Amino acid sequence: MTLEDLAERVGVTKMTVSRALNSPELVSVDTLQRVREAVRQTGYTPDLIAGSLASTRSRLVVALIPAMAGSVFQETVEVLTTELAAAGYQLLIGQSGYDESREDVLLDAVIGRRPAGIVLTGVAHSESARLKLRASGIPVVETWDLTTDPIDMLVGFSHEKVGRAAAEFLRERGATRPAVLTPSDRRAHARTEAFLKAWRNADSIPVVTLQSPAHLGDGRRALASLLDGHAVPDAVFCGADTIALGVLMEAHARKIDVPRQLRVIGYGDLNFARETTPALSTVRVDGTKIGSLAAAMLMDRIEKRGSLERTVDVGFSIVERESA
Repeated sequence: MTLEDLAERVGVTKMTVSRALNSPELVSVDTLQRVREAVRQTGYTPDLIAGSLASTRSRLVVALIPAMAGSVFQETVEVLTTELAAAGYQLLIGQSGYDESREDVLLDAVIGRRPAGIVLTGVAHSESARLKLRASGIPVVETWDLTTDPIDMLVGFSHEKVGRAAAEFLRERGATRPAVLTPSDRRAHARTEAFLKAWRNADSIPVVTLQSPAHLGDGRRALASLLDGHAVPDAVFCGADTIALGVLMEAHARKIDVPRQLRVIGYGDLNFARETTPALSTVRVDGTKIGSLAAAMLMDRIEKRGSLERTVDVGFSIVERESA
């Protein structure tokens, strides 16, 4: 969607549309309303580099992730940085948090600067963001999730399958009274819902929801709240390895034997997981593969080469260690 397209849609000149967008006091109220409605309907975003840089090809790719510190996304960011640099592109990182409105603000700034490509985390975006991204014509890769309706390209895995697999893993190891400690974001919620559906007595399974991103201390306090509230689980599915580490610490402080009295499984397989005592069982997602595929998809689209599949499911695995 270009300025010319927008002008044609409204039935005015490009100059009039430009004035409506940049100096609204110079156009009539009726024209201004028609231009704004057309912008809303089409998702048009002004091209901030259209002037003197219009002939300069962007060598910038932008990736939006919820958080960096202690994040499962670090592997993806590292390989994106390396492989894009090898192709002559630079990666710019934006932290969107877990709030759609914050992502919308970031995307407005990003789209207007017309990067060569955009990498997004997850598939849950506002309708406004989806419309603007599709209207921009910028290659987009969504990551770390799956959907039947991607914005453009997609590489990820099923969080519902993760939840079911974690439930089966604990059940096979004798768990009968599980609990769930989960971050509050949508992907973690999907894993939790699938985990609960895999148990017949789902209504009796305690679930503690923690603000995303959850930290080690949150895991300690969550397990303490369960135990102090007389809920005595024999297994805990943690929606992040940092939560699981806190659970292990609180269990140790209370002299609860892991795994004989309490089986613990995390999510993410962060670099400390194998070093905990006992070593942490967890869900492993190949973040490096996600980043590599995302980079390849973008390069194929940007360089107009034969493209890879539009959607790739990288799957996941459960790493069994001493904690479960």
